[in-house]
Amino acid sequence: VVLMDVQMPEMDGLEASRRITTKWQPGERPRIVAMTANAMAGDQEECLAAGMDDYVTKPIRVDALVEALNNVVSRRTQA
Repeated sequence: VVLMDVQMPEMDGLEASRRITTKWQPGERPRIVAMTANAMAGDQEECLAAGMDDYVTKPIRVDALVEALNNVVSRRTQA
């Protein structure tokens, strides 16, 4: 599982996620959870469209992170 910050200096998390999803086969690639301060309408959809598997907003709440991790793990075992 990759915990991906959306706003990074050299390459943002959206581009990094796009590159990961094109490099790896769907069943083999790591699951990506977006971590971002962006909570505007459309931000979650943009992250998911970039290939991220789930989304949590900063400040990170432990329960939200645990839920996101459980979601991506359960999706992987169902795939």
